[in-house]
Amino acid sequence: MRDQQGLATNSLKALLSSSALPGNEARILLAHVIETYYQLPRSALLSRDDMELNESAYQAWQQLEQRRMHGEPIAYILGKKGFHAIELMVAPGVLIPRPETELLVDIALDEIGRIKRSCQILDMGTGSGAIALAIASASAHSAIVATDQSSEALAIAKINAQNLHLDNRVQFFQGDWYEALTQHRQFDVIVSNPPYIANVDPHLTQGDLRFEPASALTDYASGLSCLETIISGANSHLLPGALLAVEHGFDQSDAVVCLMKDAGLHDIQVHLDLAGHKRAASARKMA
Repeated sequence: MRDQQGLATNSLKALLSSSALPGNEARILLAHVIETYYQLPRSALLSRDDMELNESAYQAWQQLEQRRMHGEPIAYILGKKGFHAIELMVAPGVLIPRPETELLVDIALDEIGRIKRSCQILDMGTGSGAIALAIASASAHSAIVATDQSSEALAIAKINAQNLHLDNRVQFFQGDWYEALTQHRQFDVIVSNPPYIANVDPHLTQGDLRFEPASALTDYASGLSCLETIISGANSHLLPGALLAVEHGFDQSDAVVCLMKDAGLHDIQVHLDLAGHKRAASARKMA
C-alpha cells in the first residue's frame, strides 16, 4: 500500500514519520526490528529508508510500538540495556540500569587505580549485576562479590555474568545487605545503589517506574533506611582506609553525609552526576 506521495506505508521512512512515538524511541525500536529480521545496522534507517518491511517484520514493529505506547520501558521491550562499557540482559525482575549509576563504577575504578593491586570489591543490591560486572569488565585483577535479596534478580545477574564471560570473576550471594555474606569479610571498596525513593513519592506510579520492581526502588519508608543500614555497617566490612560509595536521591545528599559522619567514616566526598545533581557520596574507614 502506498500513500498519496507514492511512498510505501510500511517503508522505514513512512513508519518513522507516522509513528506516535517520540522520534528517538521509534528509531530505537525500528532499528531492533531490522536488525532482528534483516541483520541490518541502525544506519539502514537512513541509507535504506525506502525499504519495505515484510509482513512478519511489520507485525513485530506494530507490537513493539504498541507496547511502548502503553508505557512499557524500552529496555524491557528489547530485553537489554547498555551500561558503562557492557550490555546487560534486563527483565521486569530487575531495575533498569541508569546512566547516573555509572558514577559508582567510576568511583570504584578510580579507587582501584589508586590502590594499584588486586582489590576485593563488594556490590550490594546488585540487581542485573550492572555495577559489579562493569567493574569486573574494566578491572581484570579485582575480585567482586555481588549480593541481592531477590532470587529473580540474581538469576538475571548470573546470566549476564556468563554472557560477559565474567562468571569466574564475580561471586553472587543472596540475602539482605551484609547478611548475605556467608562469612565475615572485609573489602577494599563497597558500592551500592540501594532503594532510596520514599514510599510516598508520586514518581513510583509514573513513567517507566510503574513497570520496575518496587523493592528495587523504594524502602517502603522514608527512602533512607537501606542507606542507613549500609552506612552503619560499613566499618565492620571495610579494610582500614577502604572506601564506601553509595548512590542516593538528588535531595538526600545532606542526610547521607550525616549518616556517614555518625558512622565514624571520614574523607566524605559528594559526587555530581552528569546533570549536576548530588547523586553519590563516598567515605573512608579510618586507616
